[in-house]
Amino acid sequence: MIELEGVPELVDPVMVAAFEGWNDAGDAASTAVAHLDREWKGEVFAALDAEDYYDFQVNRPTVFLEAGVRKITWPTTRLSVVRVGGDKPRDLVLVRGIEPSMRWRSFCNELLGFAHELGVELVVVLGALLGDTPHTRPVPVSGTTSDADLARRMNLEETKYEGPTGIVGILQEACTHAGVPAVSLWAAVPHYVSQPPNPKATLALLNRLEDLIDVRVPLGELPEDARAWQVGVDQLAAEDTEVAEYVQSLEEARDTAELPEASGEAIAREFERYLRRRDGSGPGGPGGHATADGGDGASGTPYLRDNPSGRARPPRPPKTSGDDEESSED
Repeated sequence: MIELEGVPELVDPVMVAAFEGWNDAGDAASTAVAHLDREWKGEVFAALDAEDYYDFQVNRPTVFLEAGVRKITWPTTRLSVVRVGGDKPRDLVLVRGIEPSMRWRSFCNELLGFAHELGVELVVVLGALLGDTPHTRPVPVSGTTSDADLARRMNLEETKYEGPTGIVGILQEACTHAGVPAVSLWAAVPHYVSQPPNPKATLALLNRLEDLIDVRVPLGELPEDARAWQVGVDQLAAEDTEVAEYVQSLEEARDTAELPEASGEAIAREFERYLRRRDGSGPGGPGGHATADGGDGASGTPYLRDNPSGRARPPRPPKTSGDDEESSED
């Protein structure tokens, strides 16, 4: 049994998790949880034993100096707790780490043990995948669950995905089998600009999380960072005619599709968020990345990258006749 010392009784706790690696294109998901931890000054109360789950030749430990003493940080997954104030205070259990190299079932069972002991009522796992989406448009964020009843109650998609999966998908299924309500939120990151950071995708995940669990997330400089990121990518893409044409084709495909961002419900949700922020009311890795079709983005996909002169510039766009239809992986 997991014994938690020094952790007070939590109020309506929700577990929010993200893992670096295949499920984390542009580091968007792990950065979102790191943002929550930093803004709400999370206190780490547990860390999983790195020896049990990680291959140190894949995820190497880091040596650093502290007051002249050499120390080592081991790759692992840590849990912290934060209190969200406001009219309806609640606690968040934040889980941030690296996708494990081995023993995934034991890994998930250990996290579920913490969830059970802490009385967690909902698990939300954040992820990001590479997709055929233009950087100039709102970041698509899909919410999925394996629970049909939860999908109806929270206006989510019931997942139909089949194919390769990562720790996000495994943890969600483990929650379902354990009877713990679980949701995955996936942000689509443009495959042609996949290097971290991607503050625009991080911001989109946090906005969707706000709506899902009814909290107000302090965003700090993230909106400004997202705008600066888009301006920077605009400038880089404009330097290559073929890339500019490719981005335009993605924009046209996106604008003619039926998008959740254009629905009355999404507009109302955005307006409510604006009112909350104006009034200050309401409760306060290696191996590529998941792609929209479930594949590995480590090969066959062009990215912005450094050229011999040392300045980043866009690559040539893919010479394909059609694009795969985007779907959500969990």
